[in-house]
Amino acid sequence: MKLNPFNTRIGLALGGGAAKGIAHIGVLKAFEEEQIRIHCISGTSAGALVASYYAFGRPAESILSICSTLNLSKIISFTFERGGLFSTNAIREMIHRDLGDCRIEDAEIPLAICATDIETGEQLVFREGNLADAVCASMAVPGLFVPVEVNGRILVDGGLVENVPISPLAKMGAGITVAVDLSHVSRYPKPEDTFDVISNAINIGIDFNTRKQLKKADIAVPLDLSAYSLTNNAKCVDELYLEGYHPMKKKIQSLLWYKRMNLIISLLKTAGALLPLKVPEIIKDLKRQAFAVRNRS
Repeated sequence: MKLNPFNTRIGLALGGGAAKGIAHIGVLKAFEEEQIRIHCISGTSAGALVASYYAFGRPAESILSICSTLNLSKIISFTFERGGLFSTNAIREMIHRDLGDCRIEDAEIPLAICATDIETGEQLVFREGNLADAVCASMAVPGLFVPVEVNGRILVDGGLVENVPISPLAKMGAGITVAVDLSHVSRYPKPEDTFDVISNAINIGIDFNTRKQLKKADIAVPLDLSAYSLTNNAKCVDELYLEGYHPMKKKIQSLLWYKRMNLIISLLKTAGALLPLKVPEIIKDLKRQAFAVRNRS
């Protein structure tokens, strides 16, 4: 954790997870109940969709009402285009219906959406531009959805590079970062066919990188949602919602502690600059306590 005593702005990163993205809505509800403001938000894949709705003013309860569209059967449309079995047109139409043909920079909360350039392997972070284009690109799972072309670049699911997009938050002004990982599993499903083997192999690679990236977050919320489906959770919406809600509620106190500690450290540093007192050891002790609390979280 990089302590910055002058910055208590909260940045929230929502990771990919297909139909498991419903858990993100429970996370947002926990923030709302505690009346904790999110100053900026980033998302990848399903996290990009949920982050977009929240950034454009939709409260958690309202987003939950559209959660059925996170089921694969509701957001796919067959296509004869090259590069995938389905198009992202249904996702685009849903965004236009609910939020309009809007631009990312017009969001009420600063928003970043992450995709991957399939030709260069680079991460592309959208901070401006057409919202539907960015979200569709971020959700375009390779081999399943046709890649989305934006400004001449061929884009697919942002999870290939950073499934929980923590890195954009610092550039957006966040001093405290909260990261929600929907794929923190200890064991993968036993493969029954070739497709399962390939799917597990891809997920293992993505999750390995995600675990390393989560160390850069101040507050990590790792969720083991292995009991839920990637394609359809229509029968367990409430349960999945609570899978995000309860862990975030438990992390709230740690988050508030970080905010208070930042302010205390700021005051101590200011006093040290203005008064003939030696306070470095006090600051070091506070930092050690901060690391200890983080390790317990």
